[in-house]
Amino acid sequence: MVTLLPAPPARSNVPAAAPTAPAAGTLASAVPGDPRLRVARLTSDAHLAHLDGRGDAGFLQYPSWAVVKEGWRSEGIGWYDANGVVVGSALVLYRKMPKVPYWFAYLPEGPVIDWTDPNPERWLTPLIELLRRRNVFTVRMGPPLAHRRWQAQTVKDAVRHGLKHLDRVTPDEIDPLGATVALRLGDLGWRTSGDGADAQPRYTFELPFENRPLDRIRAGFNQEWKRAITKAGKSGVDITVGGYEDLPAFFELLQVTERRNGFRLGRELPYYERQFRALNTESAGRMKLYLARFEDRLLAAHTLISAGSRVWYQTGASTDHGRGVRPSHALQWRMIQDVHERGVPVYDMRGVSPVIDPDDRLFGVLRWKLGTNGRVVENLGEWEYPVVPALHKAFRAYMSIR
Repeated sequence: MVTLLPAPPARSNVPAAAPTAPAAGTLASAVPGDPRLRVARLTSDAHLAHLDGRGDAGFLQYPSWAVVKEGWRSEGIGWYDANGVVVGSALVLYRKMPKVPYWFAYLPEGPVIDWTDPNPERWLTPLIELLRRRNVFTVRMGPPLAHRRWQAQTVKDAVRHGLKHLDRVTPDEIDPLGATVALRLGDLGWRTSGDGADAQPRYTFELPFENRPLDRIRAGFNQEWKRAITKAGKSGVDITVGGYEDLPAFFELLQVTERRNGFRLGRELPYYERQFRALNTESAGRMKLYLARFEDRLLAAHTLISAGSRVWYQTGASTDHGRGVRPSHALQWRMIQDVHERGVPVYDMRGVSPVIDPDDRLFGVLRWKLGTNGRVVENLGEWEYPVVPALHKAFRAYMSIR
């Protein structure tokens, strides 16, 4: 049973240095020569209604994410057609730059607009003009589009042939929409954020269900996964869905995992508590915590996030002991079963590294996920636009030497 807590505080205001924004629903910022699309601030309810109506938006674009991102100001904005109907939306996060009255704006995995439109300028020009009035010097966005895909077997073959990075591997698919949008963004003056600069993972791993029954999905797993699931079942690993009160135990396991694997996410327990409260207050069950116990000891815990028709495995943690009963495989198999039962077409297992060198520790997570026989997706990544070119240039120079 997921525990719901009192509603989180209201989202932060837009940058204080900005002029007063239009009231919610007010039509503003017409595209030059095209009066059909206008931009104005959205109320939380209107923003949520648009996202739920589409059903394909990422959780980072939902109003609740503004509560999770402590230290940022935020607002929801909408694109309106000539009839005043909301046809696009975005969660915009703002961060103040020190010593100057300017702001950095960030749209994580957004905006949620019609990316198939052959003229993205009619969407992006009013966005830039709105942000210019907010005293924004640089805007970064992450178009929610795929660029290239590699099937699991393709990646395994590349590893066997000694290739070290996915850039050296011919993809099984180049997404035509993603490739076209990338060219159009470049023509409009947008540029990629650069290697390692993206805040969200550029490479992700997904398991498409493609209307396959569970037994066929499991049949596609490699022998390691099949044996692990069987071993966990025979050993009596118990899988349950926990609640808010279990987050401290999850965080303890996460610290163990970070030490064992040599990485640091940089998040403390209050971050996960805030996330759990905000997402589940917005929609009951949006964030779930799956727990694996063996002989009454907690061995592993994974978080799962749902929004519309999409589901993501976000964070996994496990102890150093009890790994022989394969609790993490058991957790994932239970999560896959639950997601499949909902009729979701794709299970998103989130970030992986494009490094495919078995001697590199970064390869470990990808190797584990490859066992499900899914695919690696290179997303379009994050793009920046210099609203104030001089300040943007100075900002990029500073980021390059940090």
